[in-house]
Amino acid sequence: MKNRFQFKWLWFLLSITLFSINFQSNAQEVIAHDPVMTQVGNKYYLFTTGLGISFYESTDMVNWQPNGSVFKSSPAWIKQVVPNFDGHMWAPDVYQANGLFYVYYSISAFGKNTSAIGVVTNKTLDPKSSEFNWVDHGIVIRSIPNRDLWNAIDPAIIKDDKGDTWMSFGSFWSGIKLVKLDDSLTRLAQPQVWHSIAKRDRSIYTDDLDAYPGAIEAPFIFKRGEYYYQFVSWDFCCRGTESTYKVVVGRSKQVEGPYLDKAGLSMAKGGGSIVLQGDKRWFGLGHNSIYDVDGITKLVFHAYDAKDNGVPKLKIIDVDWQADGWPQVNSQDIVKYRSNIK
Repeated sequence: MKNRFQFKWLWFLLSITLFSINFQSNAQEVIAHDPVMTQVGNKYYLFTTGLGISFYESTDMVNWQPNGSVFKSSPAWIKQVVPNFDGHMWAPDVYQANGLFYVYYSISAFGKNTSAIGVVTNKTLDPKSSEFNWVDHGIVIRSIPNRDLWNAIDPAIIKDDKGDTWMSFGSFWSGIKLVKLDDSLTRLAQPQVWHSIAKRDRSIYTDDLDAYPGAIEAPFIFKRGEYYYQFVSWDFCCRGTESTYKVVVGRSKQVEGPYLDKAGLSMAKGGGSIVLQGDKRWFGLGHNSIYDVDGITKLVFHAYDAKDNGVPKLKIIDVDWQADGWPQVNSQDIVKYRSNIK
């Protein structure tokens, strides 16, 4: 199992690097993994996994201009956590508050929960502005093998109706956690407040160092109406056309859960209703984020293209909300959406 997990991340890092060089230089589609987005005026800004966190902008969510990387060099603290860190930062989230833009990011060692989530801020996302300057605030939370049965990667931020701000995160091991942030949004609130909000079956006798079983990661919580909707990705990413990622959802009237699927099963007990899954053309649909944009809900995610050697590509499609309040997507929209690099 450990070797398979290590292979997953080795394939992933190699693919992101090579695909970015080979395809984006030819001004084709956006090669993206773990995409998140925010809107500022008439512009949309996209952040994805990559060397130093990849950063794009657009006025229509179709044509994207690369803005390089958030980090030109890695913060010194990272080597203390992951000594063999190679510059790849995973699974960001972007959040606006306090007159700042917060970009949370993940670092991790191959196949281990030797991981940490950091955060960097900026007053503006416009690279041409005189105020454009990324300031790193270091570690928000860290996981350590044999101490923690959770993995500190895949952050996503949500503010609840009470005004408290929370970070959901997690990958494999004991699943998805929710932890409250303090007012600075760069540290955990004190005293700490934690919840376990989604997991999949894992024997108590499984070695604590093993990520498997329990393939769940990439949480994203979205508030609509009276419900908080928790989206997570099940199964495996990062294997090109062998990827089996799928997106599932549950909902709750409280941010801390319990999140129930359509059948009433708690996501903390393995529940989840499928929203997205692959077909013969697109594999491993997952690691989504979701937003309301001018009255339309947009689902943002990556998908591996079987007709292009399993390259992970950006997808942004509309969400239809059913009469019973559950999200639904049209699989044909996945095919229709095609991004372009300016």
